[in-house]
Amino acid sequence: MFRLHKITLSMATFRFRVATLLLAAAAALSAAAVPAVAAAAVPATEDCPAPERSAAPHKHRKTARRHSETDEEAARRDHTETRRRGFQQPDAPQLVVASKGNRFSFSFGGFVALRAAYDLGGIVENIDFIPYDIPVDGNYATRQQIMLDASTSRLYVRAIANTPHLGRVVVYVDGDFRGGAAEDYIPALRSAYVSFLGLTLGRDVTTFCDLAASPTTIDFQGPNAYNFNFATLIRYEYGFADRHLSFGVAAEMPVVSGTYGKRFAAIPQRVPDIPLYFQYAWGTDRSSHLRASAVLRNIYLHDLERDSNTSLLGWGVQFSGTIRCCRFLRLFMNGVYGKGITPYIQDLTGSGLDFTPWAHDATHVGTLPMWGWQAAAQLNLTPRLFLSGGYSTVRVQRNHGFYAADQYHRGTYVFGNLFYALSPRCRIAGEYLYGSRRDRSDASGHAHRINVMVQYSF
Repeated sequence: MFRLHKITLSMATFRFRVATLLLAAAAALSAAAVPAVAAAAVPATEDCPAPERSAAPHKHRKTARRHSETDEEAARRDHTETRRRGFQQPDAPQLVVASKGNRFSFSFGGFVALRAAYDLGGIVENIDFIPYDIPVDGNYATRQQIMLDASTSRLYVRAIANTPHLGRVVVYVDGDFRGGAAEDYIPALRSAYVSFLGLTLGRDVTTFCDLAASPTTIDFQGPNAYNFNFATLIRYEYGFADRHLSFGVAAEMPVVSGTYGKRFAAIPQRVPDIPLYFQYAWGTDRSSHLRASAVLRNIYLHDLERDSNTSLLGWGVQFSGTIRCCRFLRLFMNGVYGKGITPYIQDLTGSGLDFTPWAHDATHVGTLPMWGWQAAAQLNLTPRLFLSGGYSTVRVQRNHGFYAADQYHRGTYVFGNLFYALSPRCRIAGEYLYGSRRDRSDASGHAHRINVMVQYSF
């Protein structure tokens, strides 16, 4: 009887253990089926890093939590390492989703930004502060204006696949609402590219642009000597010497903006622009660097009288960089010189000054020499508060005289601003801008603008 009772008790214990193991296995399978979601990252600048989050697992269910956090940390590292920093770049996303083993992950983010602007003492005939668009010899209609704009609000998606043959493959797409005239709010594609093994294929910021060389501004355009423009491209980049040295070269779809006169006409372009750069970086996080860049262009146009095509050589060189002097101070700068490179100077994009007919002989056409430079500083007063200011100027020189008296000669851009983070995701800012334009006839115009902004990132 005692033996029978003992056997019955042993069978009950065995069934209880089996049931417990089955429940545990079911719970583990359920947890493995759910994709890991990375915690929201606190936005940070290079000079004011965000505080680190504790990765210590809970005392219970150590195995399941460790596996989950490994995927989360790997995905978060992938998206942090592939997130660009610099002019007009968004904060880190709150949402990062990874598959099991982090073979694939994606993030979704962006921001909503509302800017208010008031022009006084002269206006800029553009929603952005572009000295080229300042009216010369203004009148009663060019003295003051008010503007509200939310078109710079941004959405982006980044997907990363960790593959055995191509390594880390990054697909990135972002857009804003600047596809039409002001107040139309038509969605517009900014970037759309795939990147792997140092190659970038698609639409991206031009290779001639040094993203980290310009300060942060409320003004969407930024300093007029800078060169933040997009291009459809094929690019190769390579870093070596422990990331102290890097270079890049690209073939980019050309954009030509010239003055053809009566004898010449536009035709489709045949040769891509070839920008390249070489960079030296230093500091523990390589956040300071100096970069030398160049671009070569072959601009095609048609001679109507000779009924033949001809081409012009365009070229440009640039020296740019950013230097972290200390935790509280960072410097920015770039200087550019060339001929026929209006897409690579902010103030001259679309100006028709890549080339013009000669002033005294309209049977000839030539590229125009042009140059510009900008310098700025950012002072980090606290982890949440920084102020910055800078000066920028652009000039177009003569080539066999000047084509017209109202031809742009030089522009100036001066700014000062203050940014404050109300929270890790919300910031407010105020900014003062001064700009001027002078033509070949010495006629000039001036403008002042006050900008304020509130922006929430997600």
